[in-house]
Amino acid sequence: MTYWLGFLRSAGLLLWLGCAVLLSACVPSVEESAVGDSPPSHDAEERTTTKALPLGGVRASSSFGSSGSISYSEAREPCVEHDPVRRALWGELHVHSGDSMDAYMWDVRGTPDEIYRFARGETIHLAPLDETGHGTRPVRLERPLDFAALTDHASYLGEVAFCSRPNSPLFDSKACQVFREGDPGATSPLGELGIRMSAISKPLMIDEEIPSRLASLCGPGFSKCIAKMGSVWQEQKIAAERYYDRSSHCAFTTFHGYEYSATPALSKVHHNVIYRNDSTPPAPIAWVDEPDVYGLWEKLDAECLSAGTGCDVLTIPHNSNLSSGRMFTVTGRDLPLEVQRERARLRSRLEPLVEISQIKGDSECRNGMYGVVGATDEFCDTVEWGRAVEADCKEGSGSGVLMGKGCVSRTDFVRYTLLEGFRERARLGINPYKLGIIAATDAHNGNPGDTEEFSNDGWGGLSDDTPAKRLEMPAAGDPMRGALANGSGGLAGVWAEENSRDAIFDAMKRRETFGTSGTRMTARFFGGWEFDPMLCESPDVVEAGYAGGIPMGGDLSAPPGRDSSPSFLIAAMSDPGAPGRDGTALQRAQVIKGWVDDEGQFRQQVFDAAGGPNGASVDLNSCTPQGPGERSLCTVWKDPDFDGTRDAVYYLRVLENPSCRWNQFECNRLPAEARPAACSDPAVVRTVQERLWTSPIWYDANS
Repeated sequence: MTYWLGFLRSAGLLLWLGCAVLLSACVPSVEESAVGDSPPSHDAEERTTTKALPLGGVRASSSFGSSGSISYSEAREPCVEHDPVRRALWGELHVHSGDSMDAYMWDVRGTPDEIYRFARGETIHLAPLDETGHGTRPVRLERPLDFAALTDHASYLGEVAFCSRPNSPLFDSKACQVFREGDPGATSPLGELGIRMSAISKPLMIDEEIPSRLASLCGPGFSKCIAKMGSVWQEQKIAAERYYDRSSHCAFTTFHGYEYSATPALSKVHHNVIYRNDSTPPAPIAWVDEPDVYGLWEKLDAECLSAGTGCDVLTIPHNSNLSSGRMFTVTGRDLPLEVQRERARLRSRLEPLVEISQIKGDSECRNGMYGVVGATDEFCDTVEWGRAVEADCKEGSGSGVLMGKGCVSRTDFVRYTLLEGFRERARLGINPYKLGIIAATDAHNGNPGDTEEFSNDGWGGLSDDTPAKRLEMPAAGDPMRGALANGSGGLAGVWAEENSRDAIFDAMKRRETFGTSGTRMTARFFGGWEFDPMLCESPDVVEAGYAGGIPMGGDLSAPPGRDSSPSFLIAAMSDPGAPGRDGTALQRAQVIKGWVDDEGQFRQQVFDAAGGPNGASVDLNSCTPQGPGERSLCTVWKDPDFDGTRDAVYYLRVLENPSCRWNQFECNRLPAEARPAACSDPAVVRTVQERLWTSPIWYDANS
């Protein structure tokens, strides 16, 4: 240990290590943060995978220039803090306020201003509401975010405003009264939620593909509701501009966004729409008005990318695990091939990222899917809303997954969609599924980035505002359904030079991004052909990664020789922890490799590249970690089975040691005699291995 501390001091890296991951929380030394009482398995001088590394920090602008390579697309001061080798920034690109239809029905009253205040670390108040209609439950982030976007459902944004604002001309209408208060004499397969939704919209049913507004509420051509949607969008934009730090401090960044909430036949085909800057169309494009996702992209191209106004935009699909094979279905296969190619190009241009995890579960992978060959991946089958659906869609799609019906497709999961991209490129010459990775919460509580397991505040207003509601067992069937199936949500990570809109948006477009299941661990992932196996010993490891290869989200160059095999620089650092609470140690860093074989089957391999099984556990009574673990992992890993004639994709997955899931923390806080059945039922999941996924690196055999 003294060897490493001496090395780091001599290299002048202690400041970087102190705050490499978060500006507000420093990484404790290995001695201070050891997990359990177990000694390291090897002498520190002999290890090559446990060195604490400077994965990204903040360098003074005087050394590198005030704006570096960032070209600002709007007026602002250059950021003082600018790092040419990029730093990790944490954010949330999927959260709802009280302007969303479902959130309002759960007594969520959070405003756009409160969304951004909470993201900055200020206190807001959640349901239950007092007699004046304001929240009574104070909540606050333990660690503020660097950036955030409000993404309310564009569909029915105008209707909700008409029905929720007392000065509205429609506020006292029968439809609005039912939306606010319900109707005791009505029924719906979706229960109270369905009854109240049906008051202002055509009911969503398992056999209904196309939504519709109500002319009785919105007027001829639905013009009143469409116009109101635009005015609410402008209000939200004003709030985002108010909280964007355009000063040289660059303390907090906001983005303009909304959710295109396509739910055909009760299957999720939702996409968040995120704009680079304040140059946006005058209103969102709502699924209720444009039910074809290709129509969404065509309108975004016409109204934004090709409008000549400085507008730039991207879309991010989410909850593909609940889409019944619909999220990445290629429609229009009967169209001329060139038309299909243009559609694939447009999708690829507009959709560089996918949301891999949120409160409804992970969308990474599932074991046993049709046409997928390879060993069982023990970390695939996590808790998710749709896991009770067992029917395999195979090459088709289904309906009704939100009601536990339909089927599950391999392309509901990101890993296999990446491989489907190879099949599409072989067919069309274009890969529409070259997707980088982020994560989010999808919180409908106005609490962006609220992912700490030990302080779960719920995600849906009155639906889960108390421990009793969050720990409620379903009436029958899988106990990990209902509120217990909800995760704590994920976070988006980007590697950007500075905390500005343009720097972060550029990082998203080049896919230099990662997602976590809620923890704040970080990772670097570089691919190349000639990385020095001892590169982790270098004080300039990140610079060497950029100089000798390409970062996550990129494409490997052509191999230098027939027998060449790609190597990958892998470096990860654990979450330093929230104030007063240590982060959990790392267990392993895994490289996931995928390709398509000659028979068209999807092949997958999982390699423990650094670390591995270590016997670590957690004491459920105290939630204290037990056993060994690492504060950092670093290695240069080489593909042992590389075939230069075949396309391949690689991404990095980093896992923490086991820790308590949010429900175990909830149970431990209750007196023994007050603990519900969920606290003792052996079928209820009590632990979690938090994880990080990087964007992939692709190899093109024809490059």
